[in-house]
Amino acid sequence: MASISVIIPAFNEDQSIGHVVKDIPENVKNIIVVDNNSTDNTALVAEQSGAIVLKEPQKGYGFACLKGMAYLANETSPPDIVVFLDGDYSDYPEELTQIVAPILNDNFDLVIGSRNNAQREDGSMTPQQIFGNWLATRLMTLFFGAKFTDLGPFRAIKYQKLLDLEMQDKTYGWTIEMQLKALRQKLEYCEVPVKYRKRIGVSKVSGTIKGSILAGYKILGWIFKYSLK
Repeated sequence: MASISVIIPAFNEDQSIGHVVKDIPENVKNIIVVDNNSTDNTALVAEQSGAIVLKEPQKGYGFACLKGMAYLANETSPPDIVVFLDGDYSDYPEELTQIVAPILNDNFDLVIGSRNNAQREDGSMTPQQIFGNWLATRLMTLFFGAKFTDLGPFRAIKYQKLLDLEMQDKTYGWTIEMQLKALRQKLEYCEVPVKYRKRIGVSKVSGTIKGSILAGYKILGWIFKYSLK
C-alpha cells in the first residue's frame, strides 16, 4: 500500500487545527503541522491532536511547506504521496481519499482539489479569491493550454515528482508555482471536485487588502515569468 504524508501550514489556527488533524483518514503515515510563527496555541493543539509539529519562524505559506518537505527528506522511508491542505478547516480532510485516488488508481502525478462546484459553501471564498482563481487559470489555459480550474490548496502529488519540481516560492506563489512547473515538466494531472466551507477565523491572505494584493502579484508574476520562457 502506498504511504501518504500530509503537510499542513498553520498560522494562528488553534481554533481549527485540531478538527483538521482529527478528520484526516487513519491510513495516513505522517500528519505534519508546520507552525508558521503563531502567537496562539496552534502548536500545542496540533500536538495534542496527534500531529508532528514543526516550527518555521519565517512567515510565509511556501516557507512552511518547504519546512515540511525538509522533514520528509530526512525520513529513512519517505512517502509515496504528499498531500497539502490548509489548517483553517475550510477543506474537508476526510476527502483526502478522493484526492489521492487518481494517483493510486490511474497513475496521475498531481491532483488538485477543485472548489469550483455546487459543493462550495456560499461565502466560503471571497470575491477576490474567486476572481483571482478565474484569472490565473484562464491565463494558464491561454499561455500553456492548461486545464486547471482552481489553485486549490488541497492537493496531492507523488513525492518524487514533488522533489523534481524543485519548489522555491516562500510565500503566496506556492500553489501556482507547483501547477506551472507541473505543466512545464509535463506531469499527468487532473482535478477532483471537493467541498469547501467557511473557514474558522479570518484569512491572513484573502481576508486582508494587503494579503490579496500580494497574493495576486505573486500569482501573476509566476505566470508571466513562465510565459516568457
